[in-house]
Amino acid sequence: MTYAQQRLPREKVLRDPVHNYIYVQHQVILDLINTREFQRLRRIKQLGTASLIFHGAEHSRFGHSLGVYEITRQICDNFQRNYPMKTPGDGGWDDCERLTALCAALLHDIGHGPYSHTFEHIFHTNHEAITVEILTSPETEVNQVLRRVSPTFPEAVASVIQKTYPNPQVVQMISSQIDADRMDYLLRDAYFTATQYGTFDLTRILRVMRPYQGGIAFAMNGMHAVEDYIVSRFQMYQQVYFHPVSRAMEVILDHLLGRANELYQADQTDESFIPHLLLPFFNRQFDLQDYLNLDDGVLTTYFTHWRQSPDKILADLAHRFLDRKPLKSVEYDEATQALLPQLRQLIRSVGFNTDYYTATDNSYDLPYDDAYDPRITHPLTQIELQEPDGTLLELSTVSDLVNAIRGKFTGDQRFFFPKELLNPGDDAPEIFQPIYDEFSSYIQNNQLIQPK
Repeated sequence: MTYAQQRLPREKVLRDPVHNYIYVQHQVILDLINTREFQRLRRIKQLGTASLIFHGAEHSRFGHSLGVYEITRQICDNFQRNYPMKTPGDGGWDDCERLTALCAALLHDIGHGPYSHTFEHIFHTNHEAITVEILTSPETEVNQVLRRVSPTFPEAVASVIQKTYPNPQVVQMISSQIDADRMDYLLRDAYFTATQYGTFDLTRILRVMRPYQGGIAFAMNGMHAVEDYIVSRFQMYQQVYFHPVSRAMEVILDHLLGRANELYQADQTDESFIPHLLLPFFNRQFDLQDYLNLDDGVLTTYFTHWRQSPDKILADLAHRFLDRKPLKSVEYDEATQALLPQLRQLIRSVGFNTDYYTATDNSYDLPYDDAYDPRITHPLTQIELQEPDGTLLELSTVSDLVNAIRGKFTGDQRFFFPKELLNPGDDAPEIFQPIYDEFSSYIQNNQLIQPK
């Protein structure tokens, strides 16, 4: 029996709050779970700064990755049981693809770093590229396990992540408009944030999924379950992923790391406050080992240390992040955007460095923005509904509900600033009160307005 065919004598189960049990049947999967690189995901939060708003959201990318694996395993079981390939090219499921799909599902997020999207912005990393490197580098335990399947297996799994794998059914299980990744993180994030509108009928969706020559479709009689999923995703983006306070804490995190980098580049960092594990990233000369040395705990340790930094801005930003002191924000539009320089001038006049205490942010540009709209230039894949005779229809052409919300994501543009401008406190210098009053005159109902 080859390593790829090796099954556990008795399947292992992992308790999970979303899927009840996660079933591990292959020795390969168990060995991958036990690698150093996969275990590191225990120390990286799934929702980053959102846990500062939804206190239950302490779950990790480790749990999410296991969940994606479990959903993929269930899809493979359904396809093999109900839609097996009978002749090559008939569009049925070839169960020889199972291990590739399961490994890609399990490992799809292994390249995420601490506070990944903010970290990527500051240090110009790419978690998908690093995932591929982890899978294909002979230095990693993950690669060593995958190579035991075959010398080319690491590249095959990596090509699923890169969306170049020749079987579109496998790619769409992991990356499409309805894939195992999105289905797990929506349910998992809804569970841990206690946002009930983020739930949908996973069992029904899996039941109506079916393979065809071009990928994966959904039975026409399952349309309402798919609609429920689309609405659930819409609501989660609105209420969780685009939450203005979470975005405010990301701004502080971004500026905190940016300030530390600026001090280091200017050789103004006190020796005792140098973050040695971050220096490869400050110098933009990091390797895979440097990347794998980082997790949320490493950054939090540096933040705690920086709270005592002699640099007042670094110390204050560390305090604001660790002690949850978010910036305030107001919405603005094209008509009021011209007011931002005046607001920044007022903020500077009371002593704040606007490079570190202000920011603008457009939620349409945030990494979670993948609202369903098949008309966009590069959609992930259309959601295809399949009639009993095999005819395929794109979802929004038959669903009035989905057609009504597609492409109408109500993102916003926000200007972030210190809350002291609106609530200066009793110890604020009285000489600044006219500035605070003028600043407040620009804001009404959390909107930026032209003062009368």
